[in-house]
Amino acid sequence: MAGIVAYGAYIPKYRLSRDVIARAWGSGSMRGEKAVANFDEDTITMAVEAAFDCLGSIDPKQVDGLYFASTTPPYKEKQSASLIATVIDLRRDILTADFSNSLRAGTNALKAGLDAIESKSAKLILVTAAECRLGAAESDFEQILGDGAVAFLLGDSDIVANITGSYSVADEFTDYWRMDRDTFIKSWEDRFTNIYGYMNSVQGAVTGILKKYNLGPGDFSKLVLYASNPRQHTDIARRLGFDVKSQLSDLLFTTVGNTGTALAPMMLVAALEQARPGDKILLVSYGDGADAFILEVTPNIEKVRDRRGIKGYLASKTMLPSYEKYVQFRNLMATEEARVFPSPSSVPLFWRDKKSFLSFYGSKCKRCSLIMHPVQRICYRCQSKDEYEEVKLAKTGKIFTYAEDYLADVPVLPQVSASIDLDDGARVFLRLTESEPQNPTDPPQKIGMPVEITFRKMHDTSGFRNYYWRARPIRGGN
Repeated sequence: MAGIVAYGAYIPKYRLSRDVIARAWGSGSMRGEKAVANFDEDTITMAVEAAFDCLGSIDPKQVDGLYFASTTPPYKEKQSASLIATVIDLRRDILTADFSNSLRAGTNALKAGLDAIESKSAKLILVTAAECRLGAAESDFEQILGDGAVAFLLGDSDIVANITGSYSVADEFTDYWRMDRDTFIKSWEDRFTNIYGYMNSVQGAVTGILKKYNLGPGDFSKLVLYASNPRQHTDIARRLGFDVKSQLSDLLFTTVGNTGTALAPMMLVAALEQARPGDKILLVSYGDGADAFILEVTPNIEKVRDRRGIKGYLASKTMLPSYEKYVQFRNLMATEEARVFPSPSSVPLFWRDKKSFLSFYGSKCKRCSLIMHPVQRICYRCQSKDEYEEVKLAKTGKIFTYAEDYLADVPVLPQVSASIDLDDGARVFLRLTESEPQNPTDPPQKIGMPVEITFRKMHDTSGFRNYYWRARPIRGGN
């Protein structure tokens, strides 16, 4: 039987209060806050973070495939899954696939991964989902939508949650949509879409799976149910016969926001973080129909409590000071042109050095053991040539020294570049991100400060997106 072997999640550090959004437009607030991706984050970088959190100490070379789900991938014609697989250092002979165009893409990918395990075409499949959707200014969506990512490792052994059943319905219904030329989400009238779209699909999936497996609402410890807002969430749960107070999982609305494709899977991670062996969970997603899954938690759940997950990332946050900063992060307003422009990027160079730049490998001299990054043919300590082995670099270290640039074309100034001494002895030169003082009197960074390495977006010059690694102060969590 196939099931979940491990899980992980990612929530951006920055949050924006809905009161701040409401004040900007003189409108009513939906209360709470939403997670906002940094200016150097997108769905690929967030999926990478969730994948690392999911894998933990598991060797990525054991994974046989990676599926990525999102309605907001950075490319309209280029596979994102292959890039994510390269960054987390999976093998080359694996399955990769992108799932998109529906809010149900996350659970579509989950079902495809389970089918691959059940059919014996793979032993371990990593399923990721991430979202970074935009709502138009002054719209409800601007307050509702949040950013985040999730990852599940699927397999047939060492399972923490068996997936014992599934049921799907497909419906052609236009409620939320975004055409190829659109930046913002569009929607039809709420009451119509709720009754004839959401409720019709979700009720069909839930009643179908309960009938198929001869179960009732009382057989489940938790109901993990996608909804666009809290009222819809509790209303449909009551209609289905579930107890809202004891069975309904947190919608994450007041803390993260609606993360679209990733929402139901992220809610599942939050439920698994609190689950006990023997618990039975009903997972329901929505989008052009609905998917439903039955999960049974095993004693192995105790082996994955060390992930940061939803709980860890929720506890690590910085509030954006203003609505204007959010607009700047999302590049929604024209600003002064940069005085310093990024150098043109080279596709051949990006391809040639992808093991160094994407998978974060360095070269270790066989004579003097010096570790260098990127990979170098000549050791600058002992001058030996072509006597090295490629090694994966550590993801933690300390700042050796740094410099501040106040002329950079970035939303947060100064842009800080630093020499980082990694824990494996390598010294790398990286930019810092998310480096704000915890107290007003403290410097945002200092020599000797511990940092962790994170994969980020750099710039979009030459018509394609450049990614590389940055360093950030170590975030809280497990």
